[in-house]
Amino acid sequence: MTNIPTDLLRTLVAVVDLRSFTKAANSLGVTQPAVSAQIKRLQQLVGSDLFDRNGQSMMLTSHGERVVARARRLLSLNDEIVELGNGAARHELVVRIGTPSDFVASVLVELLAQLRSSRPDVRFSVRSEFHEPLLRQLHSEEIDLMVSLSPARPADARHCQEQEMVWVRGPTTGRLDGARPVPLVSYGDQCLFHQHAVRTLRKAGLDHELVFSGPSMHSLTNAVAAGLGYMVFTRQRASAMGLTIWEETPLPKPDPLYSVIAMREGGAREIYEQLADEIASVVHGPPEVQGRLYSMIEGSRKVISAA
Repeated sequence: MTNIPTDLLRTLVAVVDLRSFTKAANSLGVTQPAVSAQIKRLQQLVGSDLFDRNGQSMMLTSHGERVVARARRLLSLNDEIVELGNGAARHELVVRIGTPSDFVASVLVELLAQLRSSRPDVRFSVRSEFHEPLLRQLHSEEIDLMVSLSPARPADARHCQEQEMVWVRGPTTGRLDGARPVPLVSYGDQCLFHQHAVRTLRKAGLDHELVFSGPSMHSLTNAVAAGLGYMVFTRQRASAMGLTIWEETPLPKPDPLYSVIAMREGGAREIYEQLADEIASVVHGPPEVQGRLYSMIEGSRKVISAA
């Protein structure tokens, strides 16, 4: 019988959530070589590679995705067992939230802080992932709440708003070279914006190339502003973030996407609904509300960078 230490699984989840061995090491208080050694040991125990090392980004293999999903459930049970001996923890509710966007995740910080002050018995666990893995995690009850864009209008979402999609470019980007593939900027192949851009171009018979793949929205908007390529984005968020919308573009018009806030079945429905409604008031609110929050986030980033 093979027993897998929970510290190996916790390291794996940290690497996946933070998308970096170095960041995972910092969050766990260990060295980067220690994290690498733990992942290697875990792969030996499960008898398979967990990460696809062929690409530039850290992508889970299909076996890795299954291991991560089960690791989250096992760690959740482990933490519940540990907390059984803590009288205060028995009455504390943990709401697990998944979102594929670092902008929404940043906005969530402000909202969760407000809700936390009014509900001290509730704490939050926020993870960032692409839409498809988050949808699977919601259905398997690994997360309680999902804030995401969806290519289709779901029937069971608490909130759903159609989002007009536009092309954004740098303010000084030159004319599109029709003889070359359309240069795209995105998170990569798993990114819903990237998939939507590729689908839009293919329907029009246009080729594309991914010229810049970044780890955060901040890096992507900088790449677009520098003129490296184009990106499909929601008009609402593009306006809120001050991005240059390519109104008279020769590129085909993207179909709309849907901004979705969905909850899992069961659980603390009252809390889930309250939180979903609070998030919707910002995510689905007017551009000026999002603009103020984004300006605040950008200001915080500049302060941190200067420190």
